Amino acid sequence: MKTASLPAPALPADVADVYAAYPAPARKLLLAIRDMIFETAAALPEADRITETLKWGEPAYLTSAPKSGTTIRLAWSPKRPKTVGIFVNCQTTLLDEWRGLYGGALDLVGNREIRLPVGETLPADPIRHCLAMALTYHQRKPAS
Repeated sequence: MKTASLPAPALPADVADVYAAYPAPARKLLLAIRDMIFETAAALPEADRITETLKWGEPAYLTSAPKSGTTIRLAWSPKRPKTVGIFVNCQTTLLDEWRGLYGGALDLVGNREIRLPVGETLPADPIRHCLAMALTYHQRKPAS
């Protein structure tokens, strides 16, 4: 198993610009989640290297290993200024899986979002587990 001792890489300039545009409390929370993505991926050989980019104008994290995980996006919106979101592809079964595991602990919205309140303690263990599940989604999903 890989170790999670390396810090998250420097932000690409375009991604840094998006984070810089967010209010400080939302930015702090999203950057903490970003760190968790890289730490979690470092402990998962199946995830391999993480590519950080923008998708739909939001920071996005993709596994480099083919057929390993699904994209994770992080975002804040002025429409919901007191929350941030962790988004996954709406075609996955991840939200259903997460509801079974963390329905009482996390605000799971629709079929693609974990919504987290800004200014409250991050539920680190459930979030790490959800991130690990997303980073290994294609390896774990049952063959159809």
